[in-house]
Amino acid sequence: MGLVINEDDPYSVQVGAYYAKARRIPADQILRVSLPLKPSLTPQEFEAFSKKVDEFYGGRVQGLALAWKQPFSVDCNSITGALALGYDGRLCSKTCDKGRPSSYFGSISTKPYKDHHIRPSMLLAARDVEGAKALIDRGVRSDGTLGLRGAPPVDVHFVTTSDSVRSVRQVFFPPAGPEPKVGLNVFLDQTDALRNVDRVLLYMTGRATVDGLDSVNFVPGALADHLTSFGGKLDDPHGQMSVLSWIEAGATASYGTTSEPCAHVQKFPNPQVLLLFYVQGATALEAYWKSVMWPQQGLFVGEPLAAPYGR
Repeated sequence: MGLVINEDDPYSVQVGAYYAKARRIPADQILRVSLPLKPSLTPQEFEAFSKKVDEFYGGRVQGLALAWKQPFSVDCNSITGALALGYDGRLCSKTCDKGRPSSYFGSISTKPYKDHHIRPSMLLAARDVEGAKALIDRGVRSDGTLGLRGAPPVDVHFVTTSDSVRSVRQVFFPPAGPEPKVGLNVFLDQTDALRNVDRVLLYMTGRATVDGLDSVNFVPGALADHLTSFGGKLDDPHGQMSVLSWIEAGATASYGTTSEPCAHVQKFPNPQVLLLFYVQGATALEAYWKSVMWPQQGLFVGEPLAAPYGR
């Protein structure tokens, strides 16, 4: 894992230092850059940044933690999508078009840069520095805690809401029921918002705004996202909830798009793929990235090394 810190951003400096200590990131794997504090980089600014990343890391790291909230996009691309697949300006003239396919989707590889020349990344983003530190602590605390013999199960909630367009992923929901071998229960919920639920590992839904998050008790390492147009716009939600609300509510990683994707299921995490890789021991970074076929517009946010099923 490489760590990138923006020295012009006080949030990034503090969060980056905290993460480096929490995950014992060696100094030679920490890249310090100067980036403008704004939501979106121009393609030219991104090209200079991407070049620094490639020159500094080469093939030494397989994934990146980006210690900031902004910038989160490059024009219509997310910054995480552009870093992994290269900036795609063509998509910006028609954001509802197909995205570049990721060869890492569904891959068994544990070395994405070596095997696919894709370096997945995730933003260590939260409302403020204290929220980011709490996020990091949850990720570290989650490691190796689930799937243990005799431990109480955790719950997975796949939710179909009254918003039929944003509920398109329901066709990929797995069957409901207990999975004792991995210590979880799968629920298929028909509701606009879960309320008063405990020990939640995964909450996947489709709504512009999700209510009741203050009554959801997430376990450390939990994943949560809502299929909507602008969940990945961290500065201006356009009347829609951003993924930072999931982080604030106690999730350890999330995903949202930074420009209008239309309801292509390929641009959002596949429910079964995400869950399957996570319970097999993948990190949050690996599981989320392997679950999105067209990630160009998708922003990955959270603590990338969280691995509750890791051994």
